[in-house]
Amino acid sequence: MISRTFDLLDRYASHFMHDNVLNGKVNGKWKGYSAKEYIDLSHAFAYGLMALDIKKGDKIISISNNRPEWNFADMGMAMCGIIHVPVFPSLNTEEYKFIIKHSDVKLLIISDRSIFNKIEGIVNKERTSVINVYSFDHLEGVKNWKEIVELGNSRKDEFREKLEDIKTGINEEDFASLIYTSGTTGRPKGVMLSHKNMIKNALAAAEVFGLGPDDKYLSILPLCHVGGRMGNYQTQYSGSRIYYVENMGTIASDMKEIRPQGFDTVPRILEKIFDNVIAKGNKLKGIKRSIFFWAVRLGLRYKLPEDSSWFYRKKLAIADKLIFSKWREALGGNIQVAGCGGASLQPRLERVFWASGIQIINMYGLTETSPIITINRRTKPLLKLGTLGALIDGVEVKIAEDGEILCKGHNVMLGYYKDEKLTGQAIDKDGWFHTGDIGNLTADNFLEITDRKKEIFKLSSGKFIAPQLIEGKLKESVFIEQTMVVGEGEKFASAIITANYDYLSDWCKTQGLPLSGTDKSKIYEHPKVKDRFNQELKHINKNLNPHENILRFSLVPDSWSPDSGELSPTLKLRRKFILDKYSNEIMKIYSKQVI
Repeated sequence: MISRTFDLLDRYASHFMHDNVLNGKVNGKWKGYSAKEYIDLSHAFAYGLMALDIKKGDKIISISNNRPEWNFADMGMAMCGIIHVPVFPSLNTEEYKFIIKHSDVKLLIISDRSIFNKIEGIVNKERTSVINVYSFDHLEGVKNWKEIVELGNSRKDEFREKLEDIKTGINEEDFASLIYTSGTTGRPKGVMLSHKNMIKNALAAAEVFGLGPDDKYLSILPLCHVGGRMGNYQTQYSGSRIYYVENMGTIASDMKEIRPQGFDTVPRILEKIFDNVIAKGNKLKGIKRSIFFWAVRLGLRYKLPEDSSWFYRKKLAIADKLIFSKWREALGGNIQVAGCGGASLQPRLERVFWASGIQIINMYGLTETSPIITINRRTKPLLKLGTLGALIDGVEVKIAEDGEILCKGHNVMLGYYKDEKLTGQAIDKDGWFHTGDIGNLTADNFLEITDRKKEIFKLSSGKFIAPQLIEGKLKESVFIEQTMVVGEGEKFASAIITANYDYLSDWCKTQGLPLSGTDKSKIYEHPKVKDRFNQELKHINKNLNPHENILRFSLVPDSWSPDSGELSPTLKLRRKFILDKYSNEIMKIYSKQVI
């Protein structure tokens, strides 16, 4: 049984000496690395770091997209006892400045020119001595990562025995990686994770996914994200061949090309996939359209086979043959399972994907818990749709008096880097980590979550609003792309809404509304459009408590993304940013005659 991240290399050597175990796109074509190349390049990288006099306990930052080379650097660092600090490539200059200074980095590895342009000035100005920068891409005037490999190969005889001694001295409790949280409410916090934190999680996930060496896995979540990294390690443990997506825009084409059995995801990606499917269904006519939406309605009522009637299973088999098989084919035709975490997953999406033959494995955790606390399995008794699953082995959960979820076990971080006070606030004297999430355990010990403790707010009436729950229901509308519930201290709750513009455009055409040459803001002000959104809210409000009803809204003509700032790199709402950006719209909502 492996206990340290680099033990995965030994597992490859003894079980999976295959070709193309790691694959990435180079100039539009897949380039694969064999297990032997993975092992050799990782060791050469380690020798190169030793030759550069980077020692155990030192830190190296990587800022890169997903690619095979990330793994060579990651394993090379781990074998040397060097702390890997993987960072999102979508951060701004100020965030990079903070992390580079705070982490005491000795070396940076970047992916491309755009990242170099962001960090070049920081490296030279923020430190008294220049930090060496290496790039995965070939960049003029920048050292290349292969120089470290070549240096290592030239001195491997000198360092081979020393590296083995270092590896022997590393245990599962050792600090292995420093991961900075995405900072949705403030400056990033440096989360210290051990080998045990990450490997125990990866083993738990591998058991659930059940993939093997004949399977393919599409890596979508960033490797700098704790969930993406766990997926990366658990797939390597299983011996499945990993394919790294080029970018978020190529997910569909990459799936069709490689035809994977599994992938990792966040709810936002599943929402986009479903929205695209529905958009295609809306373009159908006559009987084809009727059959399509009959299948969708059937899928939205999905229950596990053992909980369904014979008649429902018969109808589902017909729907699968006529409709759902085509959904799977659009995703490559072989998809069996997808791990989903990082945010709240709408139960309707979970049901309809299961109905279509794609098992969405919902899970819950945080960066501080490596990340899994609970996970749904693929079969009963540890599977319950609509929940966040059951505990993984070796982890405990209890619910505090105020509803906060507390966790204890091998998955809990070592602490926050350079912040004992914050660590003490997060992990109490009895070892319980305070997640900051509100939830409950069902009678059969499945976890349900209501909201982030810090995001719950109170209306002037004293009633509490849990925005995530309401936002999830709002996004069930095909007209709504993204939304944030507001109203702290006010008499009622409201929402800032971005429309699903493609769907809205199609709807406008059916209503005879002119679109040519009209900008979004004017379309959104059209009485018919506003009335349509009011109808959507009235329908959604029927399923909310009276004090949770969304009584007003502002439809904004923007698309929210990490680049524009409204979403974190993990696609969560940056609430403070959104509140500041739309302060005028919020003011207008509450300056109207109070209902």
